[in-house]
Amino acid sequence: MENHRAHVVILGGGFAGLYAAKELGGKPVRVTLLDRRNHHLFQPLLYQVATAALNPADIAIPIRHVLRRERNVTVLMATATSIDVANRKVLLADGELEYDHLVLATGATHSYFGNDAWAAHAPGLKSIEDALEIRKRVLLAFEAAEREPDIVKRNAWMTFVVVGAGPTGVELAGAFAEIARRVLRDDFRRIDPRDARVFLVEAGPRVLSMLDPSLSTDAQAELVRMGVDVVTGGRVMAIDSEGVKVGENRIAARTVVWAAGVAASPLAKSLGVPLDRSGRVKVNDDLRAPGLPEVWVAGDLAAFEENGKVIAGLAPIAIQQGRHVARSILRVTEGTSPERFTYRDRGTMVTIGRAAAVADVRGVRFGGLAAWLAWLLIHIFFLVGFRNRLLVVGSWAYVYLRNARGSRLITGDVRSPLQRP
Repeated sequence: MENHRAHVVILGGGFAGLYAAKELGGKPVRVTLLDRRNHHLFQPLLYQVATAALNPADIAIPIRHVLRRERNVTVLMATATSIDVANRKVLLADGELEYDHLVLATGATHSYFGNDAWAAHAPGLKSIEDALEIRKRVLLAFEAAEREPDIVKRNAWMTFVVVGAGPTGVELAGAFAEIARRVLRDDFRRIDPRDARVFLVEAGPRVLSMLDPSLSTDAQAELVRMGVDVVTGGRVMAIDSEGVKVGENRIAARTVVWAAGVAASPLAKSLGVPLDRSGRVKVNDDLRAPGLPEVWVAGDLAAFEENGKVIAGLAPIAIQQGRHVARSILRVTEGTSPERFTYRDRGTMVTIGRAAAVADVRGVRFGGLAAWLAWLLIHIFFLVGFRNRLLVVGSWAYVYLRNARGSRLITGDVRSPLQRP
């Protein structure tokens, strides 16, 4: 009986894939979830690992543990290389897997708009490894500045540039400013961390362009109050180990972080269906790939239009899409047609710094402490695992009450930035 059940293969253990698997748990289908990592990562808080407020384990949980009670769900740690849609197979780095229904939820990665050489000098933020690398670079910059006698070089070490003023860029820039002005202010003897400069560079006309202009104005004003230099209308022309060229101007900086663009998982190309310019699948209104009724796409990989506009790749949207895809697959296996996906807007919130955030909840726009508290509650609610919620609440309380960040560990190779001539 088990072998005659429809086999649903889910690629990706992010929000869309994980919630699709949970929705299919206990249902009359066989489910196999594949991911290159063994853990689900709560990406909205990844920037807090990069800025030493949280540890990696606070925002990650093993996928097997989440799905341990779903006896019809198998979790495999594997790397998918392409999709053979003609034979309904997922091709792996070390084998293949047949499917009756495929849920493609492999997300997105960094896009440097054709300038891939910039990646070595300006890491993006998509994984725990990325977060730890950024944390190391930021903390090492202050250590190198403490040892640098040349004032020009010292200033370059104490200059931080974030490229891209979407939610991730704004959150990173605000956190860097807090670290310099609050967290580290008494830790050094030769330098004053409060002299550090943080630049937020945005090619567009305003920060947080997905929000109402009034909220963008409020967010930029708060960033400036915190000491962030906001540069709008600034196109990045070059990035190297010693700085960033923005338009005709150059910013001497030894630490640059990329938050400007994303590209969809390359697996989408193997479907042979229309993609948008970011590589996302232009899905039908039921989230199926055009011409492939057995292939469903959810999360950051789906270019889904609502009222003529592609909706943003946010966690609440991915969760809704994952659940919708699972319910649609069950309807198909029962002989009925899937329904159109309808996005229920839960609002958008972006934190800027200590007791500062902006929010747009179904047309109600507000900022300041109220938005920040709402942001805290929403993110705690969506964290997977009771233990994770307790750890995050404890860490946030420590950061807020003590003006300290308890995860300021520098790990890995630290020789290069600290080598003196």
